[in-house]
Amino acid sequence: MEHLLDPQWEETSPEEPASPTPHIAGNRLILDVYLDGCERFLQVTDSRTGDLVEVEFLRLSSNDAMITSVVADLPRFSHLRSLVLKGGHLRDDYGRCQNGLLTTLPPDISKLSLLRHLDLSFNNFLELPSCITALSLLTTLHLGYNHLKALPDEIRELKFLTDLLLMSNQLEELPAGIGQLKNLEKVDLSENKLVSLPEEVGNLQQCADLDLSANSLANLPETVCNMMSLQQLYLHNNVLVAVPAGLASLPHLTRLDLQNNRLRTVPPEIMHCSCVYLQGNPIGELEPSPLSEGKILEILPIVTPFLTNVLSFCVTPDGCWVFLPRGFHLCFPPGAVSCTMRIHYQILLPDQQHVRLGHHDVLLSSTLELQPHGIQFHQDVEINVPFAFLKPVPKREVVIRTFTDGSGTWTDLTTTIKERSLHEMLASCKTAHFSWFLVVSRLVEDRCEVPKEGELLFSSVDQNIRVEFPPGATAETRTVRMQVLPVSKKMLERITGDSESSTSPLLCLSQSSAANFLNPVKIQLPLPLGVTGDTLDRSHLYLLHGDPRAQTWTDITNQVVLQITHIYAHFQVDHFSWYWLWYTTKSYVGELAKNVYKRLRMYQVNFVALQRKRDPEQVLLQCVPKHKVESTVKRLQDRYKGPEPSDLVELVEGEQFFATFEQGLKLYSERPDCVNGRICFVFYSRMKNVKEVYVTSSADRMEKDVKGQVSFYRGSVPEGLPEEVTKHRKGSRSDWMATLPIKLPRTKCPNGEPDKPRINHSLPPLNIGNPEMGYLTETNLLSIASQIGSDWMNIGINLGLPYQELERIRFKNSKDLNQLILDMIFLWAQKNSEQPDCVQKLVQAMRTSKRNDIADEIEDVIALGKEKYTRSIRRVGLDQGNSSGDSAIAMSQS
Repeated sequence: MEHLLDPQWEETSPEEPASPTPHIAGNRLILDVYLDGCERFLQVTDSRTGDLVEVEFLRLSSNDAMITSVVADLPRFSHLRSLVLKGGHLRDDYGRCQNGLLTTLPPDISKLSLLRHLDLSFNNFLELPSCITALSLLTTLHLGYNHLKALPDEIRELKFLTDLLLMSNQLEELPAGIGQLKNLEKVDLSENKLVSLPEEVGNLQQCADLDLSANSLANLPETVCNMMSLQQLYLHNNVLVAVPAGLASLPHLTRLDLQNNRLRTVPPEIMHCSCVYLQGNPIGELEPSPLSEGKILEILPIVTPFLTNVLSFCVTPDGCWVFLPRGFHLCFPPGAVSCTMRIHYQILLPDQQHVRLGHHDVLLSSTLELQPHGIQFHQDVEINVPFAFLKPVPKREVVIRTFTDGSGTWTDLTTTIKERSLHEMLASCKTAHFSWFLVVSRLVEDRCEVPKEGELLFSSVDQNIRVEFPPGATAETRTVRMQVLPVSKKMLERITGDSESSTSPLLCLSQSSAANFLNPVKIQLPLPLGVTGDTLDRSHLYLLHGDPRAQTWTDITNQVVLQITHIYAHFQVDHFSWYWLWYTTKSYVGELAKNVYKRLRMYQVNFVALQRKRDPEQVLLQCVPKHKVESTVKRLQDRYKGPEPSDLVELVEGEQFFATFEQGLKLYSERPDCVNGRICFVFYSRMKNVKEVYVTSSADRMEKDVKGQVSFYRGSVPEGLPEEVTKHRKGSRSDWMATLPIKLPRTKCPNGEPDKPRINHSLPPLNIGNPEMGYLTETNLLSIASQIGSDWMNIGINLGLPYQELERIRFKNSKDLNQLILDMIFLWAQKNSEQPDCVQKLVQAMRTSKRNDIADEIEDVIALGKEKYTRSIRRVGLDQGNSSGDSAIAMSQS
């Protein structure tokens, strides 16, 4: 920077020493280049008082001994816009910068109301001066290389701040108010002592550059994944043990530096990103883990099959750890197998075919399938399944559910819960067999073994509920299970609109034997809320017996002896079912209970249909629980646009539904999840329930827009759904739930056929890949090309095509986007068709280009093709169990 305060030396006689006469150059006063800059400053303020108001830029060295007295005069510069009071201009004997002498600022600094840039770096501030937070127009604040231990929450007042530089301080935490600095674009917090970040950091939607290196961070809040403008994220030299997988989805991220941390596992989404730096992490290494006997497990070999394209791995008698995609991992202890064995795996999206939910169960994870099914290991294998964060609820518990091939039943395993990250947990169990494994949240289950001597079972949810088994109730020991569903009076009133009715908790009892008890079993239930034995009217008290399969409720009040005490009801039964006490003036209590129970299982949701701003033919469809709608739409609105969400609709956990495009719109290509032109969904309240599709129109879009719609219809219902839920499904339109408008803008394509990409017949027939590992036909490639749109350049670069080649294609087809895309995709295919992993490269390029919709469709097509190939192999008798490793892998992938 030029020196804008120039010393003017007057002519003097040889006997007289020269003396500088400083002057203000324009609106700048640059004095940090002089060793006596503060003295010169005082000369200016004393002699040029009238000119001070013109100064907008002022620089002083805080290494100057007079700096503390000089800052008192700063409020006189009322038009000041930039103020630099930094140290570091002097160095010690070892060449290190010496910090300045400032430790505080006078309160009157707050009068510099026009100040936008403030540099106080290389000083000795222990805390942020309160006057700084009053500088409301400040855009840049540089406080690096000080000794700050904390920031005040009042920093939120700096609404216009774009650059916050706080490197090399001693900060241990950040205030929540930092999340209100919505205009921040660059934040440097490197070389501090931060051990955590506040959730509010995710509100920094404009932040493009975030440096958190050289701190003590072990985890990151999941909200970091909401910083959609982030381009560079520096996290090297921390103690990170986990990072959110969502970082890989940030649309503008060009560098993610995770070097020199303690990452032993990395989400595959991040592992496969080209902008990630992971050197210096112990990936694949394990710390010793205690066994139940108190011994220490030796460090076992690591298997990470997801780093290849093979969906299988080998286990030896020595044991090993296996890390699978999406955070699943297994531990085979030494001796679990007697000889080397190949294990095949699949990670399946939730589907009714391989998910079994009971009443009031909630699905929390994808399904892990391990083959061969039913194999028995010599020692239990530890299985760890990640699942969505669920706030602990006293009346619910999380378990891993598995299918037992021998008995054909689903069983809940003894499960322990571990914290994996702020928004993700890990469910862990041990098993001696392989099958399907998934995580569910269920009502707390109490159980006991009832011998012939009798037993007493209490509910851990409500200690007022108990079941007493007298001696001789059973000839052989049987297992009894109890679950309790509390129903609050407020919830009951909201469902029924009746403030007078009340109920006891719903009691669900089951047993391992189908035989009735030999002697009656005594059950104790608390009386409905607000009712006591002294005040109740017996004619309004009903005991209902529920049939869990038929979902009917029968009044059995007159069939049992109902003994009433002050707060309890006692009765005896010889078999188990569901029992519910009601106190109501309504006469149709059975139907009332059916309706209430139905509503207790329902979730209120909205449907969302959004179109990508850059490519309106790409449509995102999602089913969102009502309390998440606002945040979901807000998160997507920078890339998508569309109508308001649909009205509220009620769905049951595990219920199937379809999306259908109407009024001239249709899906561009067939998908494995498409049935008769309808996209199939299964609703799970804790899963994303989202799909991206590509739509087209048979109408001519050269003249006008095509205004169509997408409608949502109910499909098949989960097993055991109440009859009440299905009654309204009769009739031609009874399955309809919602309709949202979709508009395709008119096309500018000159060939008159915007929805059908022109095929260059000079291109030879082309297939890429192979049947065993999966291949794509020319028809598949044409379908992919039709969906790329304006993302073609980014996709071409991620496919590895030279930039000069892409520019040549652009010039050749400058007026025909469809032909341009075809040339690009077929050029790449011709160059890579012989490579065995070319399909996987295509998928990865789509994901890197943020086109997960195309990547998902390619993977679905590949899976379907491999399944057909495997079936054909079996039909011709080539699959004898001793096929090559590739064949075994292909079977595992199918």
